[in-house]
Amino acid sequence: MSSDTICALATAVGGALGVIRVSGPDALTLADGLFRSRSGRTLSASPTHRVYYGELVDCSGQVIDDVLASVFRGPHSYTGEDSVEFSCHGSRYVLRAILEALIHQGCRQAEPGEYTQRAFLNGKMDLSQAEAVADLIASTNQATHRMAMSQLRGRFSSALGELREQLLHLTSLLELELDFSDHEDLEFADRSELRSLSHHVNDHISHLMQTFRAGKAMKEGIPVAIVGKTNVGKSTLLNRLLHDDKAIVSDIHGTTRDVIEDVTVIRGVCFRFIDTAGLRETTDTIEQLGINRSYEKLASASIVIWLFDAVPTPSEREEMGRRCEGKALLPVFNKVDRGEESLWDGVLPISAKFGQGMEELEERLYALADLPELTENDVIVTNARHYSALAAAQSDIQRVCEGMDMGLSGDLLSEDLRSCIHHLAEIVGGEITPDETLGKIFKDFCVGK
Repeated sequence: MSSDTICALATAVGGALGVIRVSGPDALTLADGLFRSRSGRTLSASPTHRVYYGELVDCSGQVIDDVLASVFRGPHSYTGEDSVEFSCHGSRYVLRAILEALIHQGCRQAEPGEYTQRAFLNGKMDLSQAEAVADLIASTNQATHRMAMSQLRGRFSSALGELREQLLHLTSLLELELDFSDHEDLEFADRSELRSLSHHVNDHISHLMQTFRAGKAMKEGIPVAIVGKTNVGKSTLLNRLLHDDKAIVSDIHGTTRDVIEDVTVIRGVCFRFIDTAGLRETTDTIEQLGINRSYEKLASASIVIWLFDAVPTPSEREEMGRRCEGKALLPVFNKVDRGEESLWDGVLPISAKFGQGMEELEERLYALADLPELTENDVIVTNARHYSALAAAQSDIQRVCEGMDMGLSGDLLSEDLRSCIHHLAEIVGGEITPDETLGKIFKDFCVGK
């Protein structure tokens, strides 16, 4: 792969300007075949990190556009290779013409994520940082941006690296003992130190794994189901929360027959609201399917807004409490503009139609999400691959702890320690990373990254 020189559009189509990136061993010489600098300077003779103004022509010599050419010589580039970036006008025709000229000149169209994959393979970043590039591009709010920046700057990698180095040190001492196995009383690895470190590693991994729930919720959006009987104002509430007429509002019972989902940001955190079909007894087959889906979405939500416009009966309260066991349940009384009824403690009175009580509703939702306040220095696990590797590493280190309590020999302890190190290393990548893993990680990247 790295022997090819690749090109791709690095910006979204439709803007005033576009950037086309060229990277690879022949990037500068291939670009020279199309670029005419106003200064007469060739890109292949240019020092790194220089910008030149000139014309970019096609293979017949016809001018395509006036461009700025930025030169980045490896290893001081994003990919670690020689690279050129052409800044041009954002016309679809201009962008297509430049790419066609570069391909005709000898470049290859880049695959999705190939630039970042080359950066990883050339040691410019580890695998978790490479994955953070995609998360940063996809970030839609302050929380996801901060998590991506923390990972991109190597906070997660650094935390894992410290644990890995400590485990490597003790593993080397345990394996040294094997070379002197004929001396049964000889121990290079202090067992009390090993026990203490093993518990420390286990606690640290447990802490990282516990952050996954919050990290996943912030990355994908905290799922909030809006449930209640028909015609209590669920769709009106959804539209009010989204500040958009997403759902049809009608006085006719059973208008919402399917699940409607959309997201909004509250205090920098993404919430994914789910408007469900009204809960009632019905003989309508289609409506019943929607009600069944409502219960499914209720089961998968982290927070449930139980909306009603009349005081529920004790049996209704009992049933909703049972269905929402283990979830954050927020009872909300709607239509207070028509006259508030007596309610029990904890019920929030609102008017979805007129916006009354909406600020307090958003405050309560944020509080119920129970998310940590993030800075760019915090380490939060957001990636399912990372969580899986941490779970495997924790299983290994727990066997080490149990093995020491049982008085197992160093060779058996060493096996589990090496396995723990292996699983931690899987997160940041390296020689152990199989091609199929890289393929899965980079296949969803955009082409220009």
